[in-house]
Amino acid sequence: MTRKVPRLLLCAPASGGGKTTVTCALLQALVDRGAAPVAYKCGPDYIDPMFHSEVIGAKSRNLDLFLMGEAAVRRSLLENTPDASTAVIEGVMGYYDGIATSSQASAYDLARTTETPAVLVADARGRALTAAALVKGMASFRPDANIQGVILNRCPPMMYGRLKETIETETGVRVYGYLPNLPEVALESRHLGLVTAAEVGDLRQKLHRMAEQAEKTIDIDGLLALAASAPALEAPERPEVPIYRERPVIALARDKAFCFYYADGLAELVRQGAELKEFSPLEDERLPEGCSGLYLGGGYPEVYAEKLARNTALLGEIREKILHGLPTVAECGGFLYLQKTLSDADGRYDWEMAGVFSGKAANTGKLSRFGYIGMTARTDGLLCGAGETLSAHEFHYWDSTTAGSDFRAQKPLSDRGWDCAWHTPTLYAGFPHVHFSGCPQAARRFVEACARYQREE
Repeated sequence: MTRKVPRLLLCAPASGGGKTTVTCALLQALVDRGAAPVAYKCGPDYIDPMFHSEVIGAKSRNLDLFLMGEAAVRRSLLENTPDASTAVIEGVMGYYDGIATSSQASAYDLARTTETPAVLVADARGRALTAAALVKGMASFRPDANIQGVILNRCPPMMYGRLKETIETETGVRVYGYLPNLPEVALESRHLGLVTAAEVGDLRQKLHRMAEQAEKTIDIDGLLALAASAPALEAPERPEVPIYRERPVIALARDKAFCFYYADGLAELVRQGAELKEFSPLEDERLPEGCSGLYLGGGYPEVYAEKLARNTALLGEIREKILHGLPTVAECGGFLYLQKTLSDADGRYDWEMAGVFSGKAANTGKLSRFGYIGMTARTDGLLCGAGETLSAHEFHYWDSTTAGSDFRAQKPLSDRGWDCAWHTPTLYAGFPHVHFSGCPQAARRFVEACARYQREE
C-alpha cells in the first residue's frame, strides 16, 4: 500500500532540549485550530506519548525500528494517519543517537527510513553565532540528514530576529520560529523520565499556554507545508490472521501504577483475536469477569506500593490464577507486582505483593539495566519456542532477587549479556518489555494460550 502521509519529525541535538514541549505546543495549536493531527514517538519511551494523547484525544504510537522493524513502522504511519491529517513525530535523545555509538534505531534512522522531513529543536540559551554552527553541524553530519528546518527553544525574543537571519545565512536551513523560556509550563521529572500526563494536575492549562505561544512565534503554516512535501509512503500489506470463533478476554491492568503499553502492541493482540478489558490494580478488588488472560504492563508500582499492597483481595486472586495456569504477561512494573515484596519509592518499607515469585524487589539507586536487547529463549514458553529470539527493551531502577534465567539477553553491538525473565507455557514475567507489533507470532501464541484456557475452563 502506498499513500501520501504529511509528516515531520521534531528532533534535537540531545535529550532535554525541549522536544516534548515543542511537540505538545504544536499538537495543541493544531487541535485549537480545529485540525486532527496524529502523534508518534520515536523509540521505546512510554511517557511522552501519554502527553501527546492528552493533547489530541487519541492514542499516540511508538515508531521503533529495533522493536518493530521497518515494515511495521511504515504500516503504523500509513494505517494510523488518516487522509487530511498531519503526522507529528517526536524524536528520541540526540538526533543521531542510536544503539551504542551507532545511529541504528535513532531519530535520524527513522527519518531516513520513512523519508520524513526533520525539524531541529535547538536550545538558543547562551548562544549567538554558535547556534548557526550547531545547526550546520547537525544538518551536514550525514548527507541524508534531511534536517529541513529549525525551531529555537528558550530563545530570548529580542535575539530571535538576528539569530534567525544568522542561521539561515550561514546554513541555508530555514528557521520556523521560536519558543521563549516558559518556566510556568515546565513538566516535572521522575526516575523514568517525566511524570505521567495523568499526574500533572494543571496539564490542560500548560498545554494551552504552550499553544498560545506557538501561534504567536512559530510558523505553523510553514511547518504544515513542509510536512505536506514529504514523499508518498509505502508499506507491505499485513498477512492474514486466522479468526477464532471465541474472543478470549485478556485483563489489562491500566491505572497510574500500570500505564506503560505500546498502542500498536495492544492493537496486535486485538488483531490476533483477543478482547482487552481494562481493570485497576489500585481500585478493583476483582479481575474482569470471564477473563482468560492477564497483561500486567510496566509503570510505577513502587510509587503506589502501599495502596497496591492493601488491595489484598485482588493480589490473592491474581496469585491463585497465575499459579493455576492463567496465561499471563508481566513486564517490568508488572513483574515487580508479582514479587513477594516491593520496596516503596522512599525505600522505607517492603510491601507484600502477589507472591507469585519469592523475590524481594528494591531500588538499586541507579539504572540496573538499560537499552535494547535481543533475548533468546532457553525454554519453550508462552511467547516463543526454545532458541527463538525476541527484540526487547529494559529500563528500570528497581531490581529483584528472582529476576529469572529462562532467556539470555544480549545487547546489540556489544559483548554484554545476562540471564533474565521467567518463561513457562502459561507465563512470561521479567523486566524486558516486548512490542507485540514487532513480534506478531508472540502475540499469536499469547492469544492462543488464552483461547485454550477459556475452552478448558
